[in-house]
Amino acid sequence: MQRIRSIAFTVFTMLIAGATLLFAASLGLALAGIAAVVVIGSMLAARLQPKPVRATARRHAAGQREPRIWNDGRGTIIDL
Repeated sequence: MQRIRSIAFTVFTMLIAGATLLFAASLGLALAGIAAVVVIGSMLAARLQPKPVRATARRHAAGQREPRIWNDGRGTIIDL
């Protein structure tokens, strides 16, 4: 009787350990998937940001600068 009880407890303990391992592995995979989605989303969001517009001043014949007017995506800039 003692031997049967010992075998039953061993099998029960192995089942609980296996279920715990399966739960931890599935939770780890879910967290890795969520992290991957967040990283890919932030990469795509950074890629869709507008690039700043570089402005250069042109010189007139008299040596005066031409006023520059451009829009950088946040508002119109007028450089006299």
